[in-house]
Amino acid sequence: MEYTSGAASWQKALRRLVAGLLPRRPRQRRPGWSIGVPLIAAAAGLLFTTTATTAGGTNLREDRRPQLTELIEDRRAQVAANEERAATLRKEVESRTADLADSDGPIREQQERGTASLATAGFTELTGSGMTVVLDDAPRLNNLPDGATNDDLVVHQGDVQAVVNALWAGGAEAMSIMNVRVLATSAVRCVGNTLLLHGRVYSPPFKIVAIGDPAALRQALAASEGVRWFRDAVDNYQLGYQELSGTVTVPAFEDSTTLRSATVPQ
Repeated sequence: MEYTSGAASWQKALRRLVAGLLPRRPRQRRPGWSIGVPLIAAAAGLLFTTTATTAGGTNLREDRRPQLTELIEDRRAQVAANEERAATLRKEVESRTADLADSDGPIREQQERGTASLATAGFTELTGSGMTVVLDDAPRLNNLPDGATNDDLVVHQGDVQAVVNALWAGGAEAMSIMNVRVLATSAVRCVGNTLLLHGRVYSPPFKIVAIGDPAALRQALAASEGVRWFRDAVDNYQLGYQELSGTVTVPAFEDSTTLRSATVPQ
């Protein structure tokens, strides 16, 4: 019994020694868990970084409309300052050109030629018989009419364009929108319920003034399909529409005349 017990103890010790010399078998891990943990950590870090960058150190739920309003006002002030400086430079150029024309025949000849074309090109203020058309959004309604949306209660780009095109078709000699002279190259754009004209933004009501025969202008407005659609919306959604005849004045064109693109007519 002593021998058997000693042999058992010897065998047990031998097994421990062999186990200590052999490398331990690594524990098996689930491949999905080992891959998923780094990916989740990376995604979380990316999310936190994006959130911090977007917030810019501020609360994401913070109402930033006051900041946007301030930015718009700053840009408007910059545009007004640039326009004032441009007007001063134009007057300086005109003054120096007039001085040269007194002693230079070719310059005087070209100046007279240009002056004769100012009215046709829209660079002089004009006064005469004509019409004023005013388009306005509908008042705020607590309950919208059946089938109507908020989009139906505002003046759109197509509405302004319909009035402008009808007045040109009715023989308008000159025109202005929001007291800004418009030419054949002027583009009317609407962003939401605001009007974008020559880089400046205007809010409704939109006033369009045209010089021409009032009877012909009124008839052209009545014949325009787009204007008729807007008048129907006036009745249905309380949009604003006015036509006024009388003596009107349109200002001179004062924006840039730089030609950015042109095509040769075929």
